[in-house]
Amino acid sequence: MSQGRKYIGKRVKRKEDPRFITGRGLYVDDIKLPGMVYAAFLRAGYAHARIKSIDTSKAERMPGVIGVYTGEYFKDKVAPLTTAWALANADLKPVFWPVVAQDKVRFTGDIVAVVVAEDPYTAYDALEAIDVEYEPLPVVVDVEEAIKPGAPQLHDEAPGNIAFKWRFTGGESFDKVAEKADIVIKQRMINQRLIPSAMETRGAVASYNKGLEELTLWVTSQNPHVHRLVLSGVLGLPEHKIRVIAPDVGGGFGSKIPVYPGEVIVSRLAMDLGVPVKWVETRRENFLGTIHGRDHVEYVEAAATRDGRLLGIRVKTLANMGAYLSTAAPGVPTILFGLMLQGPYKIESVDVEVLGVLTNTTPVDAYRGAGRPEATYILERVMDLIARRLGLDPAEVRRRNLIDEAPFTTVTGLVYDSGKYKEVFEKALQIAEYEKWREEQRKARQEGRLIGIGISSYIEMCGLAPSRIARATGFGLGLYESVTIRVHPTGKVSVYTGSHPHGQGEETSFAQIVAEELGIPVEDVEIIHGDTDETPFGLGTYGSRTTPVGGGAVALAARRIREKARKIAAAMLEAREEDVVFSEGKFYVRGHPEKSVSFQEVALEAYLADKLPEGLEPGLEATTFYDPENFVFPYGTHVCIVEVDRETWKPKILRYVAVDDAGVIINPMLAEGQVHGGVVQGIAQALFEYAVYDESGNLLTAGFNDYMIPTAKDLPNIESYFVETPSPHNPLGAKGIGETGTIASTPAVVNAVLDALAHMGVEHIDMPLTPHNIWKALKDKGVVK
Repeated sequence: MSQGRKYIGKRVKRKEDPRFITGRGLYVDDIKLPGMVYAAFLRAGYAHARIKSIDTSKAERMPGVIGVYTGEYFKDKVAPLTTAWALANADLKPVFWPVVAQDKVRFTGDIVAVVVAEDPYTAYDALEAIDVEYEPLPVVVDVEEAIKPGAPQLHDEAPGNIAFKWRFTGGESFDKVAEKADIVIKQRMINQRLIPSAMETRGAVASYNKGLEELTLWVTSQNPHVHRLVLSGVLGLPEHKIRVIAPDVGGGFGSKIPVYPGEVIVSRLAMDLGVPVKWVETRRENFLGTIHGRDHVEYVEAAATRDGRLLGIRVKTLANMGAYLSTAAPGVPTILFGLMLQGPYKIESVDVEVLGVLTNTTPVDAYRGAGRPEATYILERVMDLIARRLGLDPAEVRRRNLIDEAPFTTVTGLVYDSGKYKEVFEKALQIAEYEKWREEQRKARQEGRLIGIGISSYIEMCGLAPSRIARATGFGLGLYESVTIRVHPTGKVSVYTGSHPHGQGEETSFAQIVAEELGIPVEDVEIIHGDTDETPFGLGTYGSRTTPVGGGAVALAARRIREKARKIAAAMLEAREEDVVFSEGKFYVRGHPEKSVSFQEVALEAYLADKLPEGLEPGLEATTFYDPENFVFPYGTHVCIVEVDRETWKPKILRYVAVDDAGVIINPMLAEGQVHGGVVQGIAQALFEYAVYDESGNLLTAGFNDYMIPTAKDLPNIESYFVETPSPHNPLGAKGIGETGTIASTPAVVNAVLDALAHMGVEHIDMPLTPHNIWKALKDKGVVK
């Protein structure tokens, strides 16, 4: 698709990397201000307890301690946090999250007291001098236990620990399609709790100018404008008096979308103390207090014909929301999950019910993929279960169910934009040498070896927008993106974007878009982001929306610039505007390319303003707020081949092939990086990662010693290929690529491992597929001792 293009579709090296790899990035922890003091948080020692008393006197007397603050101090100074996704038609309960616990703690990450000291070491030492007397209360961490009669109650406002109940049906009723089905499969599945584990933990530095009554907050955020808006409401400060700066951000995966208590606390204390206040999360706090992801118990029913055609699916989901409803949490297991249960298949019926359940665990929110991995996991496991029950090849079952062409309207009401679903599927099988591996599998089994082949075909709803749909679902804001492009007299360009990348490389890809549209060197384009005082309002970077939505805004603004430049060029060339052609950075009169003016010459003229057409304003600048008409729908097929060791039961990935259609690829190198990173996170869920709480609500996996993330030695070479069918839903034709790998890879790997064990009678194992869990499943079948 890059034919005839100079920058789009090219492997341009990342503009931002020189500062990152030479240690010149600027992160929140690098911020140092005169007179700055440091905050540390005492977090709950219990998962559920009443606070009887807090004695802060010893801590207050320690040298270097400036003050110790409890929930009583903040009670009337800041409002509690609440969710920004007021889910429609779900009887959502108002569960508020106090920034510092006042009467009860509800999970071990709840903040009980705050110490402010002259240095961070004194602040952390002083936490140990605070004496809190608790009255322990019964604890519940399991969603199935939490909704039983008599279970411990977390909030009076949410009886039965149910924060919301959401139901959606599409197409025919499931009972009707089940009547005409030859088989109905039932399976309970766990989509385990994960911890995002970004390289940079969260942090915040707040500074308040009492004279101007202005607050500046440096914070690790994926959406600084949203942070500013929420902080305005919580702190009671006018929004225009708050400046939020998110400098370089070291990864997020969704964990830096929400507004957390820590950011509110340092802001309030900076206002009260009159000095800058800084807090940077420790890694243990990151495990305890930063949102987790997934954590579903699914009861799945699937109705199919004997030739392997999936007629309908019915799912009841118990979604663990943790102790409070985080910023975007209610929308994740409902809108982003339930509407995607059709996947890339011709299903006649989708029936989904979701209970948002409160437990004494860390709140859950959007984690890479956010709802869509959970939906794809169910569907792709169902495809393999149908194949097993009917004695069919898993590839053939998918082939018989895949959508023929796009646009396609699902029974859940979505309109898929564009795609060659079957072509991509066959390409993935061909590249992965599917039939050859099936033959290898047959030979291996004769030798006693366990080789398995797993397939995952997925489709993703991303490029999160448009505003009318977001608002209809109860989302607290519209979902659009904005940009201002300013061309300087020399022809250099500054792009001020409301989007805020945190590692994806948009400083490069956005520059490529502008360079392509204006015909200038990519080096002449600078991308400015992450500062609410400098950039127009934007909704942030998540949901693979930055390129299709933020990039779409960039392309449209650049085109406005180009059209104004054409008017100026026409005046300079003494020609009619309609006769002026633009190509490769030059304007010329049609048929006379030898007589031209460059974009840079036009830019200078825009500011000299002595040859402008009558009525045309000087300067060369454009602002665009872009609200797409629809979502975009990347899709693809991933194939994984594994071998399970018969001695250790450890799976080893022998080959991994990813074929994705993310529409027009702006920079293949960046896209491959996104696929590779996503696949790694999906493999991690399939084989390694899970958050474990004990019955008392203690997080047993509260550090990297206990919570296993894979390293390079655990991972295969990932083969990434692209098919490009441009989306008609945005001016670039791009679909987003940030989450595809995560969505596709988990079921591909699980299906591969289970395929390796299929002849031993094992049909399903809940993730992660650790050697112990594999051994246990085989032991339960009586295959091993």
